[in-house]
Amino acid sequence: MPSPRPAFAAPAAAPVAAPVRDDVFYPSSDGKPMSENMWQARAIVNAVSDLEEAHPRALVAPDILVYPEKGNSDNKIGPDVLVAFGIGTEERSVYLVWQEGKPPDWVLEVASPSTQAKDRKEKRYRYAAMGVPEYWLFDPKGDVYPRGTPSLQGLGLVDGEYRPLESRLVEGKRMIRSEVLGLDVRGEAKLLRFRDPATGLDIEHRPEVSAARKRAQARAEREATRANREAAARSAAEARVAELESALNRLRSNESP
Repeated sequence: MPSPRPAFAAPAAAPVAAPVRDDVFYPSSDGKPMSENMWQARAIVNAVSDLEEAHPRALVAPDILVYPEKGNSDNKIGPDVLVAFGIGTEERSVYLVWQEGKPPDWVLEVASPSTQAKDRKEKRYRYAAMGVPEYWLFDPKGDVYPRGTPSLQGLGLVDGEYRPLESRLVEGKRMIRSEVLGLDVRGEAKLLRFRDPATGLDIEHRPEVSAARKRAQARAEREATRANREAAARSAAEARVAELESALNRLRSNESP
């Protein structure tokens, strides 16, 4: 008697992906402050100022939420500073990767006691998964990262993983070249300093430029005030001389026979 034919279950239908919703709201704030202390805030503000000065056509944004996945408002990350080239400089409330067409090109996290571990571990892998070409970490005071950890770290994405960018000494200062920015970067006086390797000159902090401009303006105003006072004194002296000469001429006229 022939053996019964084995029964085969029909192949399960492939799961149908749920359509990506277009009506998802992407909040512009996660309710967390941009910084926890003054030196962290100052480092962020100065980095933004310098980078805007160095790359006026790039988007330079502090504390803006980045959403890598369309339709998923829970998947978000907020770098302290990001730089993105070729997408315009218009202000944005959030950075939607699928809308911008690419992830940020350069990201910076400035250390704080409550975030430093997350910056060095979780965020490192999330930025790598997103495809951010360079990820930088900076400890302004040099006392937040674990002992032996450099206060400034530049990481470049290679085969989906971040690897340390090479540092070198330039004029006795430890510099790291950012290929993305085309600048040398160092930590100095609790701030990041950016240098143009083509000129060997630092990008000037706008506060420094503003202070220099104010000093020059104050000096010009002082010189103008002094010149006005001298001119007024000369005018008064000339008027007094003319008055005396007029009086003397009258006396001479009266004495004539």
